[in-house]
Amino acid sequence: GPWMPRCRMGTPAVLLALLPTATAQPTPPPGCGHDLSSLYYNLCDLSAGWGIGVEAVASLGVVTTFVLTIVLVASLPFVQDHQKKSLVATQVFFLVGTFGLFCLTFDFIVGPDFSTCTSRRFLFGVLFGICFSCLLAHAVALNFLARRNRAPRGWVTLALALALASVEVIINTEWLIITVARGEGGPADPCQLADADFVMALIYVMALLVAAFGTAWGTLCGRYGRWRKHGAFILATTGLSAAIWLAWTIMYLYGNQRAGHKPGWDDPALAIALVCNAAAFLLLYVVPEVTHVTRRSPEQPFEDDGYPTRGVGYETILKEQKSQSMFVENKAFSMDEPSFAKKPVSPYSGYNGQLLTSVYQPTEMALMHKGTSEGPYDVILPRASTSPMPGSASSTLRAEDAFAAQSRHCSIPRDTRSCQVGERW
Repeated sequence: GPWMPRCRMGTPAVLLALLPTATAQPTPPPGCGHDLSSLYYNLCDLSAGWGIGVEAVASLGVVTTFVLTIVLVASLPFVQDHQKKSLVATQVFFLVGTFGLFCLTFDFIVGPDFSTCTSRRFLFGVLFGICFSCLLAHAVALNFLARRNRAPRGWVTLALALALASVEVIINTEWLIITVARGEGGPADPCQLADADFVMALIYVMALLVAAFGTAWGTLCGRYGRWRKHGAFILATTGLSAAIWLAWTIMYLYGNQRAGHKPGWDDPALAIALVCNAAAFLLLYVVPEVTHVTRRSPEQPFEDDGYPTRGVGYETILKEQKSQSMFVENKAFSMDEPSFAKKPVSPYSGYNGQLLTSVYQPTEMALMHKGTSEGPYDVILPRASTSPMPGSASSTLRAEDAFAAQSRHCSIPRDTRSCQVGERW
């Protein structure tokens, strides 16, 4: 009938309508599957190796940052310096920001759409603001430590870092509301925003970077030198970060356009900048701080507790007895030597035929029997004797002379054994 030509004429039109749709699906690059969306081609494209390389480094950074965070928190009970322990909370907050930077790198590897571009614009400044705020707060605390050896409390340093980072959160939130949500004719595409606007929204982050770099110099001038190495870590980290930021800003604004790869090189430039800066945070700041957090500082006393652990052994006892005997010997010389100038001394008192053993120390029993000796020879020769008659005046006089001679012999180190022998007898 008359309807058959119309069917024959409509079939080629349907085929022509379906042909552009079939050819619109791009061919997946080598290394990617056919079922994968074109948004994720940079993650597996073997012809463009920057995506795979940055992805590998970012994955390693995520794992390393997570492990270092666990190590830092687990080493907290072993931190002996109270000042270092108070800064651990700020360093953990810094590790959270570094972990976010490594994760944000995947956002720049994945192709641009509304969600990825929005997260890029917002999180880029916020995460860097967290890291630079922690470095600035740590540098301020180190200035107090380098000059007074005391820093503000740990929660004060952490509160300072949170306050500085929250400013960038407010700035980026207002910037997204103004540029995206309130666009004329509906929400604007965040991927179509000017590159200069993206860089201008990071001025506060750059100010934090410069402030941390300048504040770290002050830690090198303090009187307490053990804190200078921590200031040197911050100084090296912020110095390399400033060089990285200067490089990617120049490439993002001018270099890619002059090279003729303006749209294509923007995402690789930002992704490489993120990975390099986050790796610099780990290598120059986090790893040295984690290795130094449990070390005892050289100026810290070793006996911090009220009951110091000291080895009690034979050598310690000998040292204590030696020091005590030297004190008694010096005391004997200083107290007894002037009193012997007016008393007679036996000419045979210098020899006793015995060896030196110890210093004589008079006891209560020796003082009680000082007048009962028969003569100076009884003191020198150890022999048994009986007590003299109490009414004999000559025996009393000889006992006093004997005690004087005995005291003189005891003050000389070479006659000390005779003093002990005389006391026993």
